[in-house]
Amino acid sequence: MILFIKLLLAHLLGDFIWQPNSWVANKELKKHKSVYLYIHILLHGVLAAVLAAEINFIPYAVVIAVTHGIVDLIKLNFQKPKTKRTWFIVDQIAHVLILIGIVLLYENKPIPDFWKDNQFWILLTGFLLLTKPTSIFIKTIISIWAPESKNSNQDNSLIAAGNYIGILERLFVFGFILTGHFEAIGFLLAAKSIFRFGDLKEAKDRKLTEYVLIGTLISFGIALLVGLAVQALLLQLL
Repeated sequence: MILFIKLLLAHLLGDFIWQPNSWVANKELKKHKSVYLYIHILLHGVLAAVLAAEINFIPYAVVIAVTHGIVDLIKLNFQKPKTKRTWFIVDQIAHVLILIGIVLLYENKPIPDFWKDNQFWILLTGFLLLTKPTSIFIKTIISIWAPESKNSNQDNSLIAAGNYIGILERLFVFGFILTGHFEAIGFLLAAKSIFRFGDLKEAKDRKLTEYVLIGTLISFGIALLVGLAVQALLLQLL
């Protein structure tokens, strides 16, 4: 575990802290012809070797550097202005997965310890359940009450913002329950109510107010039930 943390630190230093915006711009412009791409690759290899602080790890540091460069090249060649965010996420996930693979290979652990841990699977299932599956469930349940938009041109909200807010609030509730901070759930609900109050007051639409209230209560209710269920299952494993 400590080796992975060191390699993750090396990745954060190389990809964010010590990579100027000018390097990024030059790489996006010149791609494989950019000298900064190869400096960036070398930096990652050096950081991995230095932070691992083991002579035997040097060949693995070389592999990290080379694979990092390959992933970056794929991103630079396939990303478009509209897909930069998606490729950034894919790029970072790929780098982290490679680091995990390197750690498992170096420590001769074909199967990660967490893979055999029942607590991990319970937590992961609860976490994922509260994301898109719950959003779809809530949307389906309250769709019969969805108010008609009188003027869609006046809707200045961000795309899918409500969906992401719902997911985040459920995950916060989930975390609060597992850490025993039930009082924080009340603060979260109050904070959302305050922010929503202004929008609903301006809308002057009772149906919209009731629609939002139903969705919020269902969202919090499901998060509470899942959190308590996961907590109960975890306690049974102790």
